[in-house]
Amino acid sequence: MSKNYDLIVVGAGAAGMIAAIKAARDAKNVLLLEKLSQIGAKLRATGGGRCNLTNTLSNEEFMAKFGRDGRFMQDALNGFDYKDLIRFFDEIGVETHAPDGFRVFPTSHSSATIISALTLEMQKLGIDVLCSQKVEKLLSQNNHVSGVQTSTESFSAPNVIIATGGLGYPALGAEGDGYSLAHELGHKTTQLHPAMMPLRTKETWVQNCRADTIPKVEIRVDMKKHKKLKAYGDLIFTKNGIRGPVVLDFAREITPLIDKYGEVPVILNLTKGMNEEQITKHLKDEALKNQDASIHELVSTLLPSPLALELCLQSDIDPDAKLKAVPGKARAKLINYLAWTPLTVAGHDGFKMAMITRGGIVLKEIDPKTMQSKIIKGLYFCGEVMDLDGPCGGYNLQWSFASGYLAGELKN
Repeated sequence: MSKNYDLIVVGAGAAGMIAAIKAARDAKNVLLLEKLSQIGAKLRATGGGRCNLTNTLSNEEFMAKFGRDGRFMQDALNGFDYKDLIRFFDEIGVETHAPDGFRVFPTSHSSATIISALTLEMQKLGIDVLCSQKVEKLLSQNNHVSGVQTSTESFSAPNVIIATGGLGYPALGAEGDGYSLAHELGHKTTQLHPAMMPLRTKETWVQNCRADTIPKVEIRVDMKKHKKLKAYGDLIFTKNGIRGPVVLDFAREITPLIDKYGEVPVILNLTKGMNEEQITKHLKDEALKNQDASIHELVSTLLPSPLALELCLQSDIDPDAKLKAVPGKARAKLINYLAWTPLTVAGHDGFKMAMITRGGIVLKEIDPKTMQSKIIKGLYFCGEVMDLDGPCGGYNLQWSFASGYLAGELKN
């Protein structure tokens, strides 16, 4: 293909597609390359296919959710925040809404709606989209990008955007291509860890508590050096561990610690923030209301019955005993377990189950005002390939769209 391009975008996910669209709207000739046989594979799977696009937090609150490096996003969000994203999709025929006032979805609650609209917009703008094209090398001359080499041919352009994502969900094409491409031109990556994923526990009793979602759980790392690490949200016990929104959010903090220590002790408040004193009063009040109730039945007024049973057993208490018959030491242990249930996170399923990657291209090597490399001119980055990741709730997709939009402005 001999056509001259102003921009080549590598990776047709959320970040890559919007970068291509922005540049094409600015009258640039754009080529979008995707190594899979179709575009938007990971976007299609986002949020179980429902596609939580963004959320309604202010930019300041949004950045805070990404931790100490969140300020890196300021220019991108100032140029393309959640209101801009909603307007953008409205312009290309996608209605959105926020049913809970926070998370924003297409009204169809289908990622297919998003992909179809982006595809149509790219067609209207004349963007060349080539699938089954794996970029194997970035080409450069005189410290300036000059194009890319794929497995079959080379393409020339003075600007290249890397939008290849991370290592999460390799079944959807994630192989860390962007990291190796950037390395060849002098960029570094931080240590990479799987994030937003279920966790496995050493304790096996969790498999008996799989039927129910436990709301408003607080989870903390029970290590003196890392005691500030905590998260809140709904939790689900699994066959071999824990999952649910709170676990998906917290996994990004846990997986580096597992690599470092082998296993990580955590404590969970499963009783909606109640402390030992409040739990003690609650059980006594319930026992007064129903004097024939067993300790298992009393605890079941706080937690689902299977979980109540397991915590009684973990506290060495006969579940059928009355509250008054439970020895003081065992009762104190149960109260402590109800306030802070100890678990040991012992592993995970690696990147194959990770929705996102913690780590990426070092942010100091990227200009936050443009998303352009500070090492080589004409090279830009956007989305998950950079060292920024956030919790569940539309954070990572909004960042992909905002950084892609900024990169697509080509301030070179």
